[in-house]
Amino acid sequence: MTRAILSSGFLIRFTLGLTFVTLVIWPPTFSAAHLQDRIVAIVNAELIMLSDVKREFRAEQERLSREFRGDDLTHRLKTAEYMTLTKLIERRLQLQEAKATKVEVSDVEVQQALQQMKQQDKSFDPTNPRDVRDVRDQLILMRVADQHIRGNVTVGDSELKRYYQEHQEQFALPAEYQLSQIIIKPSSADDLADALAKARRAMDDLKRGEKFEDVALQYSDGTNSLHGGRLGFVRQGELWPVIEQSVSRLVPGGISDILESPEGVHIIRLDDKKPKQFRPYEDVRREVQEFVYQQKSADMYQSWLVDLKNKAYIEIKF
Repeated sequence: MTRAILSSGFLIRFTLGLTFVTLVIWPPTFSAAHLQDRIVAIVNAELIMLSDVKREFRAEQERLSREFRGDDLTHRLKTAEYMTLTKLIERRLQLQEAKATKVEVSDVEVQQALQQMKQQDKSFDPTNPRDVRDVRDQLILMRVADQHIRGNVTVGDSELKRYYQEHQEQFALPAEYQLSQIIIKPSSADDLADALAKARRAMDDLKRGEKFEDVALQYSDGTNSLHGGRLGFVRQGELWPVIEQSVSRLVPGGISDILESPEGVHIIRLDDKKPKQFRPYEDVRREVQEFVYQQKSADMYQSWLVDLKNKAYIEIKF
């Protein structure tokens, strides 16, 4: 059983293993300028200071302050600060577990990681003691998670097949449309009326029975007009929504109405359609295995965190 202590001395008992959101009384924001550095949490025998939270929270605070205003900003800042404290407590518990189980990383590993970060970000300073400590902690956190989580995750073939059956849409190949088009591109917004008028003349020719290829050659501004306006196969989801909606209602050989998109004015013919296909299990087994493994790892990680919290003494001071 863990405790949360308010500044008034009132004691609320709660179980951290469930979730931190069981606290219903909210403190003033940590970012208040008049607050001095002080203890905000005790995790077993270690302290988390207000300055730790503010430092961890700084980048998110700047982002939220750019995007939101007023009461919405205040609420989001409090929520983000709260989650930051939760994150720091969980990190401290994992580092304590790593120390208890003698999980370590070498100086060589730390230096290699620092140099990799330097290559990715030229402004990164690999000699900064705080950054060195943070990198070492991150490596330890990954190693202790590997020790307790990933090595204990097993995935059976029956689980893979069940996941595949329940998530077949995830492994489907989208429908494909074989299209031809007449496109008229206005040179400016003022020329849109002229482009529409030209498209209506093209549509009148099609309704009189002229071949689509001949009309495309005469009217289309597309580079494929010399080839009858043929676009080939296009996957579902790759078209402008207004064109997608129209094409989805056509049968092979059907011609759309006059359509407008940011590219111009279109007349589309559906030449052929390949329906959505489901990839067989044997072809996607490796992908399914990765999805199931990641899901089980995440579930086991959360259970491990709950267990660490339940076994710990955690006191939150506001």
